[in-house]
Amino acid sequence: MKDFAGRVAVVTGAGSGFGREFAKMGHALGMKLVLADIQRDALDDTLAELRTAGAQAIGEVVDVAKSEQVRHLADRAYAEFGAVHLLFNNAGVAGGGLVWENTDKDWHWVLGVNLMGVVHGIHHFVPRMLEANRRGEPGHIVNTASIAGFLCPPLMGVYNVSKHAVVALTETLYHDLALAKSTIGTSVLCPAFVPTGIAASERNRPAELARDRELTVSMRLAQAQSEKAVSSGRMSAAEVAQITFDAIRAERFYVFTHDKILAAVEARFDAVLARQAPADPFASNPRVKPTPT
Repeated sequence: MKDFAGRVAVVTGAGSGFGREFAKMGHALGMKLVLADIQRDALDDTLAELRTAGAQAIGEVVDVAKSEQVRHLADRAYAEFGAVHLLFNNAGVAGGGLVWENTDKDWHWVLGVNLMGVVHGIHHFVPRMLEANRRGEPGHIVNTASIAGFLCPPLMGVYNVSKHAVVALTETLYHDLALAKSTIGTSVLCPAFVPTGIAASERNRPAELARDRELTVSMRLAQAQSEKAVSSGRMSAAEVAQITFDAIRAERFYVFTHDKILAAVEARFDAVLARQAPADPFASNPRVKPTPT
């Protein structure tokens, strides 16, 4: 996709962070918008800002971990606008701590949003996007992963697993679309730390998956490190949105936002190919490495 004017974009996690900036940039490029978020007030704020700016936008409160809610979002998008050209499977949450201390509820919550949210987006939007693509309509899908989809820092196990899965899912989607002879583009967004609201993900944790015990020492440490890393990021969410739209135009699959961290990715794959122990994910930036406890 190179021409966005008049096209339709769907953005999950649109109430804040990357999602909000994807929506703002989509509007600036003349797109119609279908926005979703689990947090109603944040979604309403985004919609109000965009509509004041003249955007043609609709919104739905959606928990992407629930397939039926994503299906309803797709139904409404097609009912309102008749097409979807650009799909951002972007909603995400963060969780951490030593992997043996994460509860079943921790895993269900993080995997439900970060992984199954993308699965549900693909399931409910891609078949209709494919049908339109066969009629000559363009399309592109952006799945938000993380640099944690390529690295495995300690105290981030549940998050790492979810983001590695999104990378694998998106790579497979790329190959599946090629097998289907589709021209729909795909990108996997892999940012490092950027100031967004993800460190405060617990604010939107569903009641049925609420914590049933006190935070462990490792969980408190992971939370503190996440807050520090996210707040200290120098790249803005708006800059990430610009990088992402540039990647869509260029039909670039892997979208990395912080080139310096790619040395750690290279070290990881070097260790894999050499059949060595996992490389230190903090080798290029030891000051942020957790202290053994």
